[in-house]
Amino acid sequence: MADTTLLLIDIQNDYFPGGKYPLAGMEAAAQEAARLLEAARRSGLGVVHVRHESPDPEAGFFGAGTIGAEISPAVLPKGDELVVVKQNVNAFLDTGLDAALKARGTAELVIVGAMSHMCVDAATRAALDLGYGVTVAHDATATRDLAFDGAEVPAPSVQTAMMAALEFAGARMKSGAQIAQEWSGEGR
Repeated sequence: MADTTLLLIDIQNDYFPGGKYPLAGMEAAAQEAARLLEAARRSGLGVVHVRHESPDPEAGFFGAGTIGAEISPAVLPKGDELVVVKQNVNAFLDTGLDAALKARGTAELVIVGAMSHMCVDAATRAALDLGYGVTVAHDATATRDLAFDGAEVPAPSVQTAMMAALEFAGARMKSGAQIAQEWSGEGR
């Protein structure tokens, strides 16, 4: 288990109610992510926070230097936990994340955060391509309603489709409670 790192992706203020781009279920997802963060800390596992920041002053959300781009108080980094700032959907692209994970001996990632259909998807697929074992805490991720070709797709359907697609791609899907139980030794 020492080779496991919790990867928290874009749990930032703009995704919460009152933010510039709120997601369906973000508060519940962040609460579950916070529980996993505490469990990871208690178990001595690696923790990496990823924060998206747009250099474009016209960005709709996550603008550099804004409160909306800050990590939510629910999952604030502590001590020497690494914070990776990204400007792309994929947390591994142009960030040094892969090198940092390899330097700490990470073989397994547990991924939480937002948005399920964007940054969680991209990071999960990139991690699988790079050879990491990946578990997604499906109840610690959030998304939003989407539309395609005139059809509205409600957030719960987007979430289900994304988790099904990532599982099909090779990621393990577990609830936060299942993962925390495994980390505490009760799930073995």
